[in-house]
Amino acid sequence: MGEISIKINIADRVYPLRVATEEEEVIRYAAKLINEKIKELQENYAVRDKQDLLSMCVLQYATGMIKAERNAQQQENGLEEKVHELDAILTDFFRK
Repeated sequence: MGEISIKINIADRVYPLRVATEEEEVIRYAAKLINEKIKELQENYAVRDKQDLLSMCVLQYATGMIKAERNAQQQENGLEEKVHELDAILTDFFRK
């Protein structure tokens, strides 16, 4: 598919972007989540500077992403171990 021009509002600033048509929904949803997180942080902390709120937001999302990546890696390693165990069992079975 092609690219389209969109405008995304994050922390009361508008960012014009050119994105792949199939990515538009994801990008708009991400901007919505960021704005919701900024609002939540603003309500819960005595921080009014948008730069500080954006930094706190980015830190929370980056932390979540790192945790998710580590979890996925651990699951992948566990799956790999199970495949090796199954391979050993099948190899032993067919040798008999």
